[in-house]
Amino acid sequence: MAREIIRTPNAPSSTTYSQAVRAAGFVFVSGTGPQDPVTGKIVGDTIQEQTRQCLQNLSAVLEAGGSSLERVVSVTVILLEEADFAGMNEEWIKWFPTDPPARQGARLPVRIPGMRVSIAAIAEA
Repeated sequence: MAREIIRTPNAPSSTTYSQAVRAAGFVFVSGTGPQDPVTGKIVGDTIQEQTRQCLQNLSAVLEAGGSSLERVVSVTVILLEEADFAGMNEEWIKWFPTDPPARQGARLPVRIPGMRVSIAAIAEA
C-alpha cells in the first residue's frame, strides 16, 4: 500500500517528522502542539486555550489529509501536568460533544517552554 505525506501551512510543521501520513485508509497525525502555524509561538496560557489551539491545528492537518475531526477514531492527549486534565476535558467536550473518539493520555516526555499539551490522532481518510 502506498503512503502519502500530508503537509499544510495551516498547522505547525517540523523538518524532523511529517505532520501526518495517509495510509491504509487512515490519516495518522503526529503530536500537534498549541503553536501558531505562522509565528510558531505557543498560543494561550491556560490549558483550555492550548487545547483549543491543538485541536485547531489538528483539524487543519486532517483537512489537508482529506479527513476531519468527525472521522477521528483514536487520540492521544499528552499533558505536562496531571492537574490540567480537567481543564483539557472542559475544552475537549466542546469539540467532541457526542460520540467522541477513543482516547488515551500520557505525560509530556520533554519540557518545551510554555507548552502544556500535545494531541496526536488517527482518523479515517
